[in-house]
Amino acid sequence: MTDATSLNAARRRRDLDTLASGPGVDLLVIGAGVTGAGAALDAASRGLSVVLVDRHDLASGTSRWSSKLVHGGLRYLAKGQLGIAYESARERDVLMRATAPHLVRALPMVLPLYPGMAGPRAAATRIGMAAGDLLRTAAGTDAGTLPRSRRLTREQVPRLLPGVRRDRLRGGLLSFDGQLVDDARLVLALARTAAGHGARVITRCAAERVDGGGARLRDVLTGERLEVRARAVINAAGVYAGELVPDVRLRPSRGTHIVLGGETLGGPRAAIMVGVAGSANRFVFALPQRDGRIFAGITDEPVDGPIPDVPAAPESDIAFLLDTLSGALDTPLRRADVIGAYAGLRPLLDAGQGDSADLSRRHAALVSPEGVVTVVGGKLTTYRRMAEDGVDTAVRAAGLTAGPCRTRKLPLVGATAPAALDALTAPRRLVQRYGTEAARVVAEAADDPALLAPVPGGAGVTPAELRFAVRHEGALDESDLLDRRTRIGLVPEDRAAAAPAARRALEAVQNG
Repeated sequence: MTDATSLNAARRRRDLDTLASGPGVDLLVIGAGVTGAGAALDAASRGLSVVLVDRHDLASGTSRWSSKLVHGGLRYLAKGQLGIAYESARERDVLMRATAPHLVRALPMVLPLYPGMAGPRAAATRIGMAAGDLLRTAAGTDAGTLPRSRRLTREQVPRLLPGVRRDRLRGGLLSFDGQLVDDARLVLALARTAAGHGARVITRCAAERVDGGGARLRDVLTGERLEVRARAVINAAGVYAGELVPDVRLRPSRGTHIVLGGETLGGPRAAIMVGVAGSANRFVFALPQRDGRIFAGITDEPVDGPIPDVPAAPESDIAFLLDTLSGALDTPLRRADVIGAYAGLRPLLDAGQGDSADLSRRHAALVSPEGVVTVVGGKLTTYRRMAEDGVDTAVRAAGLTAGPCRTRKLPLVGATAPAALDALTAPRRLVQRYGTEAARVVAEAADDPALLAPVPGGAGVTPAELRFAVRHEGALDESDLLDRRTRIGLVPEDRAAAAPAARRALEAVQNG
């Protein structure tokens, strides 16, 4: 069964054919990360005709390399950036309560307190957490969705963090933030919801020339080229935005994460926060995932030179993360504990001076002399607001007729109220990843129950999910399945073990 939100190879081909022969569109969006997919949904839900293209896959760039946090802006409060902090808290509330409650959960986060963190620094952090509680309330988020922060005793901290160093431990500070089950799945949900509102979503389609009146596109799979006329164009290519609009000046910043097994930290029930030496408001986080892994990060290092398609995680970043975390652990981490690593590049606006860690996370919608609207800066949590501002700018610049923004209350594919999610009878793991579509994933195994057994190395992923991804989620090859529809590929050994299952899923759907 397919529906208006389903993306697959056949629909991609039809959309390309229609685009080649059609009269043009209202809006062309280039770049299918979280901002581009968000802009496509925003515009399509306003009644505009929309095409979203990406030279690779959905979430192939920075949008899949985040910490998987939907955060309320505590770090920005520490810098006095109240506006950004409030915007983050408000957008977090939108995701957790309205648009994607199936993809976001409350995550407890513990800052262990040692002598170096005692006194004024601990007091300042506690005040910041209390201010974060006020922001949460101002944003409309109830305590049932995100509990208030509080102080922990030295006996309570190890119950949440079994691997914490107990020597000289004085207690801890507990706060709560939002955690995505998967950042790439958020992008996918945005793109599919946009498709349900009529947007054409075409991956493996590169923009070779762009101006305010359209673009020359190339089908990466066939080499075919087509000219697309558009009344407005949004450049949402992230760190690659300058390749399309040379006037855009960015200072990319690298954020590296390492992947650990849960046993390295004793099976934590909360994330751990560890202060970075020499900084009053920077922390390294070790974030437990639902599949038992731990993602630990994040670095903030400036990047010069050509921008790679897949940034590498350098050994210096890995060593920094291991050393910082080890200061708060009973058993120091070793390089051998790292089972995977990834790095993403933040598309920060070039302010001309200062460290990349100090650059503002504000976003901007810039109009080039040729009329192309480029949306850059910002962060994953505030993607919706970035998309809204980008579409507003494009509508004004091109004189388009469009309705008001609807995305603040528009549920994404699979979303429903938390109580309704709890009532679903499908396996909980599937409900947490697919929401109301969990039953459709199970239906992929109707003729073969073995398709619900985990694939080798898959951290719980089943062949039914892989088939669903090919049939409904636009997966075209093994990389789409292993690296973005699932995150098996974050651990190279797991990726190799699961590759045969990915090939079988592609063959089963494409030949069926």
